[in-house]
Amino acid sequence: MSQAGLRGVAAGQTAICTCGAGGHALHYRGYSIESLAANAVFEEVAWLLTRGELPTSAELESYRKKLRGLRGLPPALRRTLEEIPANAHPMDVIRTGVSALGALEPEGDFSRQTDCADRILAALPGIVGYWSQFTANGNRPQTETEDESLAGQLLRLTTGAAPTAEKLRAMDVSLILYAEHEFNASTFVARVVAATLSDFHSAIVSAIGALRGPLHGGANEAAMALVEQFPNAEAARKGTLERLSRREKIMGFGHAVYTLRDPRSDIIKEQARILSAGHPRAHLLEASEAVEEVMRAEKKLFPNLDFYSASSYHFMGVDTGLFTPIFAVSRTAGWAAHIFEQRADNKLIRPGAEYIGPPEREFIPLEKRG
Repeated sequence: MSQAGLRGVAAGQTAICTCGAGGHALHYRGYSIESLAANAVFEEVAWLLTRGELPTSAELESYRKKLRGLRGLPPALRRTLEEIPANAHPMDVIRTGVSALGALEPEGDFSRQTDCADRILAALPGIVGYWSQFTANGNRPQTETEDESLAGQLLRLTTGAAPTAEKLRAMDVSLILYAEHEFNASTFVARVVAATLSDFHSAIVSAIGALRGPLHGGANEAAMALVEQFPNAEAARKGTLERLSRREKIMGFGHAVYTLRDPRSDIIKEQARILSAGHPRAHLLEASEAVEEVMRAEKKLFPNLDFYSASSYHFMGVDTGLFTPIFAVSRTAGWAAHIFEQRADNKLIRPGAEYIGPPEREFIPLEKRG
């Protein structure tokens, strides 16, 4: 018997990540998400996912230097980004950007896959930032920013300002939390495409396409759209109860693999709390906490990573439309790791299907069908 949405079906083996163990645990290659978020920077986690072990200090320095050297965008790609209209969905922009990069700088031999992954990861903040600034004010920003980290580059290009230490740390933590999550929809799509022996860019583009769907990515944007309607906690409680009475879905709650809590939620909530101090819209955190209280009391649902990521990104100064593209930048590290793993012991992924159509029938000639 088939399982709807393949829920509970083991579709393969992986040494990269385990999530949902005990209803609330997440580990990247054996390291808990709590320990990584507390102690690592994103580049350490990206190296861990794609290379298998945490980097030495020399490896981390070399890796960061390599990524900084890969931030530039080819002129043809910049022209392509300038042709994309301002009202385009930002996920369409990064999908187009990666596809164009694949045409301009094809992977070729699979022996180049690591360099290809590093190039895409390094270029994505520039793709997001270049388009958003150009369409907003005609600015053509230098994507080779002075920032040491990818988090800093991403913040500078998406907000147009140098990041504070608090914002830099919050972005680093967010990127770590979003970097990998086992066989989620976009990762599984990337593995399916990789299994056909297609090129690296095609696998990443397919993953971006899956993440664009509102049932996978976009919950953080929906959460922001909800909480910013409320001027205070009491309005948030009342508004959430009213929505529940109308059977409206509140995005950012519950999860397909966690049954007790999302271990990432408390981590990003703490970053939102730190960033809210002194912020002119600090009430958004109080409103978010009120929504959480109602959802726990009325629906027995817990917030997932997306819910408090919304206020966290807002306090960083990031436009709501760029929330999911930032998710994609981070998850590129996880997608790359899975593409590597799929290629290392490849089998074409071709599941069967349970047929539920009509039984065998005799063909009726056209003249007898009336």
